[in-house]
Amino acid sequence: MVKQGGKTGERAYACRANAAADTMESVNTVQEWAQKVSQAVGSVFLGKPQLIEKLLVAMLCRGHVLLEDVPGTGKTILARALATVTGGVFRRIQCTPDLLPADVTGVSIYNPASQEFSFREGPIMANYLLVDEINRATPRTQSALLEAMAEGQISVEGERRPLPEPFFLIATENPVEFEGTFPLPEAQKDRFLMCLAVGYPQHSEERSILESQRQVHHPVDSLEAVTRAEDIVRWQAEVVGVHVDAGVTDYLIDLVQATRTHRDVQIGISPRGSLALYKASQALAAIRGRSYVVPEDIKELAYPVFDKRIILSSDSRIRGRRTGDVIEQVLESVDPPVLKDRK
Repeated sequence: MVKQGGKTGERAYACRANAAADTMESVNTVQEWAQKVSQAVGSVFLGKPQLIEKLLVAMLCRGHVLLEDVPGTGKTILARALATVTGGVFRRIQCTPDLLPADVTGVSIYNPASQEFSFREGPIMANYLLVDEINRATPRTQSALLEAMAEGQISVEGERRPLPEPFFLIATENPVEFEGTFPLPEAQKDRFLMCLAVGYPQHSEERSILESQRQVHHPVDSLEAVTRAEDIVRWQAEVVGVHVDAGVTDYLIDLVQATRTHRDVQIGISPRGSLALYKASQALAAIRGRSYVVPEDIKELAYPVFDKRIILSSDSRIRGRRTGDVIEQVLESVDPPVLKDRK
């Protein structure tokens, strides 16, 4: 594996980026915003700073996240905390087999007094939407979310209605319970920017969680906004200016193409997946105070971005292969670029 060469390698990317002073100032502001939000959310959602960072990455990319984990790991608290500290509107949908698309998007109701129909908006009209146990909803209801996720709008009775900005959807899926569920189609999984798992807390973290709950109300109820929802829209426009060197872009494409030719893979990463990784790496670089992307950003984000997009062949599944094994092999088989330092 070819190594970067530490800070010298980073200076090389910085020189290649040749970022303007105003771009760097914007990146610094994005970093300050991310640190402020992460610290506030981390005060009630303990021990998961990397998960919070990945959510902020998805938010800045105008992407959406699929959280796949067992119940009781704090997914709802995480979404509520994120909405509260950024000043956004939070709503939650508990999916069940009898949930209808109109229960999500809204419906027009006839008013006898005015003899007119008035639209009553559904819970999807929010800045932050938690779709809990999305695989319990029927495919018809699941598909109602596709337009919202891809285009930032919904269509109700032939009329298009834009969603609030920012709009960030977090869906949860229980991976261990299959009765009464409807597996997400691959097309819908591909709409999520990345798939993440909350995971169990460490011993010390769980002790802190228990001790923090020694009160009548949950600590999330005492949170206050530290930024405004409008700020996120501005940062979303800023992160697209983060520089991606041609060598880093080629490295990303080589990784994507390696998934398409891997012997254990039936369907590799689509162009939508490569675009998701490209945008996510820009956002991660900005959050970490850089105006340029380095290969380590690509490698770190490859797992959550690729995980639900790679479809293994039936042969490899029988042999017990996992997508994580394939991603690891792909990362090992493709060497990252090395750029010479420019003084």
